[in-house]
Amino acid sequence: MKTGNYILMLHSHLPWVMNHGQWPHGEDWLTEAAAESYIPLLNIFNDLLNEGIYAKITIGLSPVLCEQLAHPDFDKKFKDYCDAKIKSASEDEEKFRKWGNDPQQVRLAKYWQKWYNDRKNNYIYNYSSSILNAFKELQDKGAIEIATCGATHGYLPLLGTEESIELQIRAAVENYKKHFGTSPRGIWLPECAYRPSYEWHSMLPIDPFDKNRLRPGIEQFLSRHGLNYFFTDQDLTDRSCKLGAFLDGNKHNFISADSPGFIPGKYLFEQMHGNVFNVSSSEKTEYGTAAVFTRHHEIAMQVWSGTIGYPGEPDYLDFHKKQYESYLRYWSVTDTKADMMYKQLYIPEHTEDKVDKQSNHFIHHIENTLYDYKNRSGRFGVLCTPFDTELFGHWWFEGPEFLKHLLRGIHHSPYVDAATASERLENHPPEEVATLPEGSWGENNNHDVWSNKANEWTWRLIYDNENRWTKMMNEFMHSDITSLMRRILTQALREMMLMHSSDWQFLIHNHSAADYAEQRLFFHNSDFNKLCDIAERVSSRLSLTREEEAYLDKTEKRDSVFSELQLEWWKKPETN
Repeated sequence: MKTGNYILMLHSHLPWVMNHGQWPHGEDWLTEAAAESYIPLLNIFNDLLNEGIYAKITIGLSPVLCEQLAHPDFDKKFKDYCDAKIKSASEDEEKFRKWGNDPQQVRLAKYWQKWYNDRKNNYIYNYSSSILNAFKELQDKGAIEIATCGATHGYLPLLGTEESIELQIRAAVENYKKHFGTSPRGIWLPECAYRPSYEWHSMLPIDPFDKNRLRPGIEQFLSRHGLNYFFTDQDLTDRSCKLGAFLDGNKHNFISADSPGFIPGKYLFEQMHGNVFNVSSSEKTEYGTAAVFTRHHEIAMQVWSGTIGYPGEPDYLDFHKKQYESYLRYWSVTDTKADMMYKQLYIPEHTEDKVDKQSNHFIHHIENTLYDYKNRSGRFGVLCTPFDTELFGHWWFEGPEFLKHLLRGIHHSPYVDAATASERLENHPPEEVATLPEGSWGENNNHDVWSNKANEWTWRLIYDNENRWTKMMNEFMHSDITSLMRRILTQALREMMLMHSSDWQFLIHNHSAADYAEQRLFFHNSDFNKLCDIAERVSSRLSLTREEEAYLDKTEKRDSVFSELQLEWWKKPETN
C-alpha cells in the first residue's frame, strides 16, 4: 500500500549576533527564535515520542547557530528575555484593565505571561538549559536527523577561492563533531546555492578572480567530507541533465547514458522531482558525487505562502501588528489584505480546528502526489518540503502545532512513510546521475538576491580579503609559527568567515535591517584587516603593544566563534 517517503527538512540558522546589539537587531533575533521556534519544536518532537511516534524529520542546525546556543552567555540572555516578555505582558494587563480595554485583550495579556513562563520552564527543566543537547538526545534516540550547513552560512558559489569553500565545509564538519559527537551525513547548502564545475570567473574586475579558471563543483567538496546529500529547488532539478547511472550501491560502477549498454527505460530522468538522484558535474564521477533532495514547490507553497497558504488563515495570530512598547501580538490575521486598524483580537481557541483541518489537507496532498507518482513511474517515490525552521512558531505562531498534527497523521497514513534524508538514501540508494545547473532557491533561482548592484560592494571586500589572507598564509604559515602569531591569525580568520555570511547580502537586498547588515560587514572587515596589520608588525618584533593586546582580547571575546578552528584548514582541496 505504501507509495513513497515524505521528507520534512527544517533549516535553522541565524548569523552571529552575540555581542552585536540586542534590539531591534541583534541578540533578540536569537532569543526570540529559541522561545518561539526551537523550544516549541522540541516540545512537539518529544510529545510525539511519548506517544511512540518518531518524528523522522531532518533538521539543519547551522554551525554558527550551534555556537550561539552553546555560548556561555546564552543562558542568562534567554532567561532575561523571557522575564522581560513576562513583565511586558503583566504591564499590558494592568494598562488594559485601567483603560477598560476589551476583556479578550486582558485575557491575552495573561496568556502571554503564562506562555513565556512555560517556555522558560521548558528550557530550564525539560531541556536542562541546553537546546543543543535536547536536539542531540532526539537524534541519539533516532527520532530526528541533524544536518549541518556552511560554517557561517557563506554563499559558496560566489566565494573567490577554493580554500574559502573548503574552510566553510571543513569547519562545519568539525563543529558538528564537537556538538553532536558524530559526523554529519548531510548538509543544507546556504540558500540552496549550488555551482557545478566549470571555467568560472567573477563579474567583478578583481584579480585573479576575474580570470577564467576551472573550479570544482560544490558536490566534490561535499563528497570529500563524507556529506552524502544536500537540497535544491525544483527549478534546478527540472533543468538537470542526465549523465548516466551507478550499477552498484557503492557508486563505483558508473555507466554513461551514451554507452551502448545503457538501458534508458530503466531510469527516471524524466521525473526527477519525485526521485532522489546523484549529482556530478561530469561523467568523471570519481571526482565526487552527492545525492540531492528536491523541494516540491507546489506543495511547499501551501505552507510557505503567507497569502495563499495556511498561515494566512484569518483566525491565526498576526505577525506584523504589535502592541506599542511591549511589542506583544494581540491580533489575528483577520484578512491578509486588511489595514492594521481593522485587525480583530486573537482568540487561541478558534485555531485548534483550523490546524487539524489544514494538516489533514496537507497530508492528502502528499498522499495523492506520491500515489500519482508511483502510478506514473512504478517507483516508490519521495516528496520533500524544506522550510526555514523559524517559519514555525516565530513567523507562523500555530506552525509547531500544525507540524505535530502533520507528523502524527503521516505516522498513521497507510500510504506514506516519513523518513529522514539518510534513511531514504539507505533504504533506496539512488541510481541516476545527473548534472545540476547553477542556482539557488532565491528569486529567479539564481544569484540575483546575493549579488546585485545594491550589494556587489560586499563581494569587493570579500575578494580583497581573500587575496590578503592568501598572501598572509603564504608569508607567515610555516612549521615554526609562534603561538602569538597563531592566535592573531586565527582571530583574523574568524572575522573573515563572519563576513562571508550570506545573511548580510540578503538583508541589504530586501531592505530589511540593511543598516545593521552593512554595519556588521564593515566591522568584520575592519577587524580582519586590523588583525592582519598587527600580525605583520608582530612578525618583526614578536610581541604586542598594550593597545594591541587589549584589542585582540576584545575581538576574541566579542567574536568567540569556533574555538576548534585551525589555520591548517585553509588549504586547497585535494584533487582526484
